Amino acid sequence: MRTEAEEATTYQALALWVASRLGVLALAVVAAGTLFRDDVRPLLERWRHWDAHLLIIIAEHGYDGDPAARPDPGLPAFFPGMPLALRAVHLIVRDWTLSGMFISLVAGAVAMVALARLAEFEGPPGAGWRAVLALLLCPTAVFLFAGYSEALFLAFGIPAWLAARRGNWLAAGLLGAGASCVRITGLFLAFALIVEYVAGRRREQAEEEPGARLRTHWGWLVVPFVPLLAYSAYQYSRTGDWLAWNHAQEAGWGRRLVPPWESFATTWASATGDGQFAWAFRLEIAGAVVGVGLVLWLLWMRRWSELVYVGLQVGALICSAYYLSIPRSALLWWPLWLAIARLSTPRPEEDGVMAQVRPWTLAVYGLLVAPLMALNTLTFLQGAWAG
Repeated sequence: MRTEAEEATTYQALALWVASRLGVLALAVVAAGTLFRDDVRPLLERWRHWDAHLLIIIAEHGYDGDPAARPDPGLPAFFPGMPLALRAVHLIVRDWTLSGMFISLVAGAVAMVALARLAEFEGPPGAGWRAVLALLLCPTAVFLFAGYSEALFLAFGIPAWLAARRGNWLAAGLLGAGASCVRITGLFLAFALIVEYVAGRRREQAEEEPGARLRTHWGWLVVPFVPLLAYSAYQYSRTGDWLAWNHAQEAGWGRRLVPPWESFATTWASATGDGQFAWAFRLEIAGAVVGVGLVLWLLWMRRWSELVYVGLQVGALICSAYYLSIPRSALLWWPLWLAIARLSTPRPEEDGVMAQVRPWTLAVYGLLVAPLMALNTLTFLQGAWAG
């Protein structure tokens, strides 16, 4: 049974989620009526840009793409979880764009509740709603509103992590498999779950024979790898390439592994130029700085499983041919939102300066990033690149 504290945490998370969705909708309506008067596209059409559009193409036509259009070599980079969800919801919600937004709405609600409960589990008390608010104010939070895959991934990934922290490895494995259906990030989550399992068993003072529980539960940690192998096998049946999803990244966006200094130099040149994407690349560099800082903090705190989850993502992103979608990937770094929540939550045992400073931390964070979140939302609505 849920305790009163869990119910209060749930209501707080859902209230913040609904309020934030209404706020984004209000911003979109006002912008369409004032700022975008020279662009009279329907409001719903403004949410079908970039990945949201590509995911709909896969859902509607499969990975071969629209037969009436030029084939897109980047489609296999998208894992099938979101397109399959789109096809299912489209049976009821007949507009493809609205179907994607509905998935993000429901999945995001699940993710916010799980994040709040995870923050309360990690402590201190009162961290739950602060973690949710920190995520909702993220500069790229617009992608939790549009029909992107981030909200659906979080709806599986955060509950999987919460289940692992509570020692429920059956739920952790199955939910981790759901996350692996949605994004390649599920691979990093699968490795992190293994590390969390080993670290957790070492922390336990088990009464039974040493290693007995390890033998009992380790099999569930294999489950998140199954969708990854199944999808690779499916693409192999289509293309003869076991790594078609990886090679599609290069074919569609020119992404390939390079030394991190080469990636930084390429991104820096774009960020300091006067091209139309200069501002976007500046945000990419800022996202990389935050990611590396988070990795170093997790290393210093010896949070090994979270280090594996975030570190593998950051490493892959900063070793790409150029920085791409790092700020958007930050939405998936729940250790970051937990850290902000812990830093800003007053502790009952504390006294003095820190007790007074902590509540202001979240306010300062919000004042810094909320304008960027609004700006990125408007940028996305105009069809420009927003991360």
